[in-house]
Amino acid sequence: MLRRAKTWSLLTGLALHAGLPDAWPEDGITTGRVQTALQARWRAVGLPTYAQFDNDTRFQGPHQFPDIVGRVPRLCLQLGVIPVFTPLHDPSFQGALESFNGRWQAKVWSRFHHPSLADLQLRSAAHIAAVRQRGATRTVEAPPRRPFPASWEFDPGIAPSGHVVFLRRTDARGVVTLLGRAFAVDPHWPHRLVRAEVNLPHGPIQFFALRRRDPIAQPLLQEMPYELPKRRWRLRD
Repeated sequence: MLRRAKTWSLLTGLALHAGLPDAWPEDGITTGRVQTALQARWRAVGLPTYAQFDNDTRFQGPHQFPDIVGRVPRLCLQLGVIPVFTPLHDPSFQGALESFNGRWQAKVWSRFHHPSLADLQLRSAAHIAAVRQRGATRTVEAPPRRPFPASWEFDPGIAPSGHVVFLRRTDARGVVTLLGRAFAVDPHWPHRLVRAEVNLPHGPIQFFALRRRDPIAQPLLQEMPYELPKRRWRLRD
């Protein structure tokens, strides 16, 4: 999650089960800095099964072209982590992280004067350490994580392979948009949430119904073929 304060930006993260928070105040957040932060975090605490992001282009990749898998989901897939992208304009799936962001704003940003970015980073690091210490019991009781591979380097040129999950809400016709394309899921499921599981690179895409009142029951609504086009990847910050 990205937040901006004055000319500084804040990238935050939170483990769903362990409650391990992180906050990275920077003078600007780029995709490259997101990648660096993720790798540093996962080297320290281990690899999760899933990593949830909002739909900012620095996470997902460019929105203006179809069939684009950005560098952050590519990083996740190469490490065996399933990237999950939350619904467009629907903050409810980021509730725990938004709550943490509010506490960080109150405990760090609003409480102290920060004459420099370095001062803010030190204050933020002390706050994160204190929060982690208070939640140590929850961290110990959380499911174990896989270790980060010792000899591993990210290669953006490797074709994406694995599962990517998109949480989306259908329109009035039961259509959802993801990967820059529209998919007609079910005309009898309008304005409802679906979970789209994309199997890269050769498909298929499976669409499952999501119900807030009964989150366990997620029936398959539709399965469609999909093929990720091969294209040359350009490394950009």
